[in-house]
Amino acid sequence: MKELRALSTRADITRVSFANDYQWGDFRGNPDTLMERYFDAHVYVANWRTAIFKVRVPVEALAQGTVEALSACESLFFKATKTHWIVTWQLEESEDDERFALEDGRGWMARLAPVRDELLRGDLRSLYVGWLADVGTGMVDDDELEPLCVNGLGQLTAAQLALAEFLEVDEVLLAGAAMGSPDVTDGNVTQKDMEEWIHDMPREAAAGVLKQLLSGRGKEAERAIQSRFAEWRRESQGHDEASPGRAAGMLRANAQAAERVRQERRRQAQEQREARRRKEREVYLKNLFKESTRAWKSVQRAVERGSGAAYDEACRLLVDLSEAYKVHAGPGRFQVELMKFMIEHARRKALVQRLVKAGIWEDR
Repeated sequence: MKELRALSTRADITRVSFANDYQWGDFRGNPDTLMERYFDAHVYVANWRTAIFKVRVPVEALAQGTVEALSACESLFFKATKTHWIVTWQLEESEDDERFALEDGRGWMARLAPVRDELLRGDLRSLYVGWLADVGTGMVDDDELEPLCVNGLGQLTAAQLALAEFLEVDEVLLAGAAMGSPDVTDGNVTQKDMEEWIHDMPREAAAGVLKQLLSGRGKEAERAIQSRFAEWRRESQGHDEASPGRAAGMLRANAQAAERVRQERRRQAQEQREARRRKEREVYLKNLFKESTRAWKSVQRAVERGSGAAYDEACRLLVDLSEAYKVHAGPGRFQVELMKFMIEHARRKALVQRLVKAGIWEDR
């Protein structure tokens, strides 16, 4: 904490966090150095429309093949230390001026931090989201293939969806990637799975884990086992994360198809809402016509209050009555009743103006 305080006199520092808001000047520290020495996660947002998220995971949490498969990404990159990977997702320059006019970075850490735990459990979908950000910005050609084949792109976790939002990955592109992506398999590990994996585990790998346990590095051993087991399960299901998959052009085509489906669903939902509103309106007008005597009395009471708001209320009710009479008795009947009503109120200019504007009365 003393070393962190030397970097900033204004930062909010606790035993587990370092937070600062710079309105001017530059941070004297190096985020990667702080990640290597102290922290497991880092969020940075600047008003020149840049956003960065980093996590530190043990080196055994990510296979070398996975890192190599993603080495060409512009929005996702990896830095290796002796014991860890520092994974960085970056939005270099947003086109959303409105977002960064209001953005102060608050709240992102709580939403994004679970990504690290997911990586430790072998869930690589957050890495795929980083590559998909490149697809969205046009950095990936149509004939380039997915660097990872992962399941569950249509079932992203809350943290993964937050990451996509942070990187401004278009929702339509996410939907396109989800098309054809198998669901996440049941997370419950069966006894058969464990026995099969243990049987096939190389002797030297098992010996390495036992040495970690005997030397007091239990957490490291647990992470290594979980990572190896998760990788084995993905491979046994025919989804080796380092193997090529769909072309980016296919994902873009899927996105267009997904957008058409979304627009059609939106159109159908709108039609259903309009149908419900029409039905509700029909029932309302029917009941209003049945209770027309009471309705005219309500109009009378509103007009007698003599305020602008009361005249507005009376006008709205008269418009509804006009429609109810038109449907259930014909338009002439309403005009007869309205003329009777206006004999008493024709001198109320404010009321007359409202009725003329509503199209249900002619000022003579």
